[in-house]
Amino acid sequence: MAGFVDLNIPYLPEKESLQKLVASAAHLGYSTVAINYVIDYEEKKKEVVKPISPSELFTTLPMVQGKSKQIKILSRLTLVVSDPSHCNILRATSTNIKYYDIFAVFPKNGKLFHVACTTLDVDLVCINVTEKMPFYIKRPSVNVAIDRGIYFELVYVPAIKDSTMRRYTISNALSLMQVCRGKNIVLSSAAEKPLQLRGPYDVANLGWLFGLSECNAKAAVSTNGRAVLLHGEARKTACGAVYTMKKPRAPDEDDSTPATKKAKMAL
Repeated sequence: MAGFVDLNIPYLPEKESLQKLVASAAHLGYSTVAINYVIDYEEKKKEVVKPISPSELFTTLPMVQGKSKQIKILSRLTLVVSDPSHCNILRATSTNIKYYDIFAVFPKNGKLFHVACTTLDVDLVCINVTEKMPFYIKRPSVNVAIDRGIYFELVYVPAIKDSTMRRYTISNALSLMQVCRGKNIVLSSAAEKPLQLRGPYDVANLGWLFGLSECNAKAAVSTNGRAVLLHGEARKTACGAVYTMKKPRAPDEDDSTPATKKAKMAL
């Protein structure tokens, strides 16, 4: 199995608190974490800041529990959008946009969910788990997103903190599973405190409550997270692709026919 991944470690202004959160993730066995910077237009937080670098956060990166390697720290930008114009920032030539490894979008309505799945150049689409889903998840949109290599994120900390949000989390997750059938799912924490983090195997067990099979639940905390990272790298570096195909030769161009026979055939 690939290394375990948590793609939603919220950015905390207090450096020490963020250090403890990342160190706890490494102690639990996560090989890679993404520090999540959220831009919510409803809160008028529109400025894209430059993400903190691992060297600014740690002089020496924490070691991953059970492995002789250091944890990998990435940066993620999440847009909470309620209007199509809010997505323009992804197309803008902002000086700070280029520093983020992962782009995620949190759509607030069905129209924006469809746009995120079919049009936007993002890596993750976030599913609301703190309230009743305000729209129906449609199969055509989800199928297009899967074909484009986009993944859907479910966070588990709200289900741990509150019984009401637990019901919403399970209900909304099951609605998604009925459409995607467990494909392209990522389970993340969104933990703001070390005590809210859970080990990757515990998270995989939570996936069973969300309607995931055992295989898909394990992939949601490991290989699927790795696929999101690769999708982000491809988005930043790939400018195009060239497809070559060998042209079939015409019968009169066959090299196996001797030249003298070709001449007689021509006569």
